[in-house]
Amino acid sequence: MKHNKDAEISEEEALRRLRMPRETEVFGTVEQLLGASRMLVRCKDEKVRVSRIPGKMRRRIWVREGDIVIVKPWEVQSDVKGDVVWRYTKPQVARLIKQGLI
Repeated sequence: MKHNKDAEISEEEALRRLRMPRETEVFGTVEQLLGASRMLVRCKDEKVRVSRIPGKMRRRIWVREGDIVIVKPWEVQSDVKGDVVWRYTKPQVARLIKQGLI
């Protein structure tokens, strides 16, 4: 089995530079997949939002139930709808828990 040093470096780099929620964005946990790139996400602000994956990200990430994501609430209907803007990997989630952010 080959040892891929580049993969290790990129994973370490990702851990060093964790993406944090910006102004209106919140952490969330995917509760249920609804199909058509939509899902129910329980956000840290105690709201459950129907969130979608924008087209630009849809081709790059794969989201499953239980994943930790960053949700950007819509300007209209911000309490019930939003967009998923980031998905964390398992090592990143472990670091967020260790830091007490989620």
